Amino acid sequence: MKTIIYTENAPAPIGPYNQAVLKGDTLYISGQIPLNPATMELVADNIESETKQVMENLKAILEEAGMTFENVVKASIFIMDMNDFGKINTVYGSYFNEKTAPARETVQVACLPKNVNVEISMIAVR
Repeated sequence: MKTIIYTENAPAPIGPYNQAVLKGDTLYISGQIPLNPATMELVADNIESETKQVMENLKAILEEAGMTFENVVKASIFIMDMNDFGKINTVYGSYFNEKTAPARETVQVACLPKNVNVEISMIAVR
């Protein structure tokens, strides 16, 4: 049995998927883009503000499932321009303890939903 996780503090799905699915003790969080959940408008001032919004969306979903970033075991970061890696990494890293940070990959892609510059998905375990 799986449990659908949903919070109004993260953007509503814009397709046939859920914000997250909890199966047993494992939480699978769908890729989050820099949408402000209150307005469903993109946060696109700069790559740092985009990344911060993505991380805040992920944080809201984790909290809805009774978890924190300490529960995250795997992250996938998709970016439009690898030249933004350092700036994204700085913001992303501020949400984790470096000694207990999750496994991760970062890949440059050709295009992301709504032409955003960054999307992050995560897997967390209780």
